[in-house]
Amino acid sequence: MRKRECISVFDMLKVGVGPSSSHTLGPWRAAQRWITELKQKERFSELEKIHVDLYGSLSLTGKGHATDIAILLGLLGHDPVTMDISIIDSEIERIRESGKLFLNGEKELNFNISEDIKFNRKFLEFHPNGITFRATLNNGKKTSSSFYSIGGGFVVKKERKNASKKMKSFQEFPFPIEKATDLVQYCKAENKRISDIVLENERSLRSDEEIDAGLKQIWKVMLESMYTGCHTDGTLPGGLNVKRRAFEMQERLIGEEKYESSEEWIAAIRNTEVRFRQILKWVSCFALSVNEVNASLGRVVTAPTNGSAGTVPAVLMYYMVIENHKAGFEEIKRFMLVAGEIGSLFKKGATISAAMGGCQAEIGVSSAMAAGGLTELLGGTPEQVLMASEIAMEHHLGLTCDPIGGLVQVPCIERNAMGAIKAINAAEIAMESDASRAKVPLDKVIETMWETAKDMSTKYKETSEGGLAVKVNLSDC
Repeated sequence: MRKRECISVFDMLKVGVGPSSSHTLGPWRAAQRWITELKQKERFSELEKIHVDLYGSLSLTGKGHATDIAILLGLLGHDPVTMDISIIDSEIERIRESGKLFLNGEKELNFNISEDIKFNRKFLEFHPNGITFRATLNNGKKTSSSFYSIGGGFVVKKERKNASKKMKSFQEFPFPIEKATDLVQYCKAENKRISDIVLENERSLRSDEEIDAGLKQIWKVMLESMYTGCHTDGTLPGGLNVKRRAFEMQERLIGEEKYESSEEWIAAIRNTEVRFRQILKWVSCFALSVNEVNASLGRVVTAPTNGSAGTVPAVLMYYMVIENHKAGFEEIKRFMLVAGEIGSLFKKGATISAAMGGCQAEIGVSSAMAAGGLTELLGGTPEQVLMASEIAMEHHLGLTCDPIGGLVQVPCIERNAMGAIKAINAAEIAMESDASRAKVPLDKVIETMWETAKDMSTKYKETSEGGLAVKVNLSDC
């Protein structure tokens, strides 16, 4: 088995551009992969015309999720991790005005955005998030390739509807993990924490230096997204006229404290009042800030998705600035290793795609990830870590995905704040519990989540055809 088939922490926590991992980052990556395919088949130089078809959820909420923009950026050759996001608007406007697309920065093609990206309401067979790239060659022949964006920025060529049937073998890892029970058994046998077991698996993929550098980069982007969101006022794009709240909230909370950088900002927050209400407000502020950045095509970390990107950093920030002022990179590292592993359990046993499972698959999973990471840092046993993750997901079961206007704004942004608060509460409950007597194992709640996802009506799975999306009059927004 190739190493790339293992689910790494860096698969669950990765840098991308908002507003959606499945509807923005995934299609962006799919466009990049299609270009690679064309080159491998020696067809790139023969291209005459290209066309993109979006299906299912990608079509129904694609405009609100900037799916078309993401595809264009991928076709232009930009990478979501490194691109200067300040030029996104100008890049798209250039295509719109000129009617030309400079494919991968190498080949100029005629391209009409409104005609050559088609939003089809039809659902493809294998997954709700389908995308097909079509090309006409200069000899008149045609070629096409379909991809499926399955959540969290993951893209596959063919994905079965029954995600539980698609689980891969992870024998490449020294500690192959399919279920939470596997994780506990390894911890007991090796007398190690969950983060230690996960770290050993990561070491089979990359060096310690690479692991540390990668996790530092992830935290850097998380911190920058919180800092940016807390220092940006105004209204979010998209037409709903949603006012940013993190800016004014953090101004009221920070008071007279002075700072000039994100590091000094953390120190300033530590000097502020930490009564219960202030803690609630700070955690909510951290989560809101990230998802306001996400909603405006900013750079965030999928955790496990873009739509749920605020929960994990908000809880980690809570630990670092309120719970333990001495916390440093080692605590960040342990938190992320545990959070990433919890997320991978849900991906292997259920789904992290709202188009497959509703918002329980995004906010629910992110809350479980954050709860697990926090519990280990609080000194919890492996059993308590898993119990906290179970509690967090248990109280998100059945959560629908019904974004108003197809935008990752209402109710998505607030849900990150709620997921963060639930994660902290779940960790505290687990820390006060005898986890050996837990009534609901984590594996069972993962199974239940997947069964709930299959029973859930399609209109509550990121289609904007049910729930709040149809009850709220857009003209009133």
